[in-house]
Amino acid sequence: MTVDRRRFVLGLGALPLAGAAQAQGFAGLGTDAEGFALPARDHRFVFPRDHAAHPDFRIEWWYVTGNLTDAQGVGYGIQWTLFRSALAPETTAQPGDGWTSPQIWLAHAALTRGDHHHVAERLARGGIGAAGVRSAPFAAWIDDWAMLSQAGPEQDALDLLHLTARGSDFSYDLGLRAEGPLIFHGDAGYSVKSPAGQASHYYSQPFYQVTGEIRFDGQVVEVIGHAWLDREWSSQPLAGDQSGWDWFSLSFDSGDKLMAFQLRDDGDGFRSGSWIAPDGHTTPIGDRDIRMTPLDHSRVDGRRVPTRWQIDLPARELSVTVTALNPQSWMATSVPYWEGPVRLKGSHAGQGYLEMTGY
Repeated sequence: MTVDRRRFVLGLGALPLAGAAQAQGFAGLGTDAEGFALPARDHRFVFPRDHAAHPDFRIEWWYVTGNLTDAQGVGYGIQWTLFRSALAPETTAQPGDGWTSPQIWLAHAALTRGDHHHVAERLARGGIGAAGVRSAPFAAWIDDWAMLSQAGPEQDALDLLHLTARGSDFSYDLGLRAEGPLIFHGDAGYSVKSPAGQASHYYSQPFYQVTGEIRFDGQVVEVIGHAWLDREWSSQPLAGDQSGWDWFSLSFDSGDKLMAFQLRDDGDGFRSGSWIAPDGHTTPIGDRDIRMTPLDHSRVDGRRVPTRWQIDLPARELSVTVTALNPQSWMATSVPYWEGPVRLKGSHAGQGYLEMTGY
């Protein structure tokens, strides 16, 4: 274990990783909000500032998923995620320095094929330059993994990105170009996560066209496709009785898109989402408006995980079956979960991504 990893793990040990927090995935690290800022319904987003870190909040992430194909039509999925978690509140005016910084960084990358799921993880403490996010020019990085803006002065910083990551048995080098606007979920970016009112600030860029290459098994494969970036930060996004979540980002052949999630508990759970038109017009989806029903399960890492779902949204005449490209898309990382590309059939055809925690 390297010094960086050892000190990271020592810091991570101070976080509530056991029990419900572990089941809730990375969002479970935000269950203790004392001293941290809380999301506000009247928050006004300012860019590029809000693309960067919010160290006065407990948790935060920059999250890219993509559906890709090669020249033969073979499908792949990629994931690039940078997580930030704080051991103590910090402000941009009084940042921590070196190893005294309370910021902890965790990153996951994955390349999913129909027959294999490649996973890599990076860990770093804040304040030493190994990981971070800056607003201008926008850059998010950990070690040699990077999400770098190549946007011009008249563009949003996320409009044009260069995305790279590598593990022991895979890598990718991709260009992402946005063909639509940023999308704000919930009430203008204030996304409620439970009946009790826990919430986050949440926006997305779901309109990326992707070109580039992936590498695995000694091969270099040119790919094209689509990607979706999620930005979210909070200090207490989940309720204590919520055991995990199921999150879908779906892109339909019609050009419409759907973000939907449900948080499971001992009762009926809590659901929310956004219907996104091809021009970016966004309609919030309420708790009772959508149904997400597991149809089939797979044995994954010794767990019973739903890898085929039915999603019904009557207001949009949507009734689709969502099936994993690779049911074994398990992220065997410090905070384990399932994440992988999915295919859609039914009233709407398309593809997307599914994340599940707590199984």
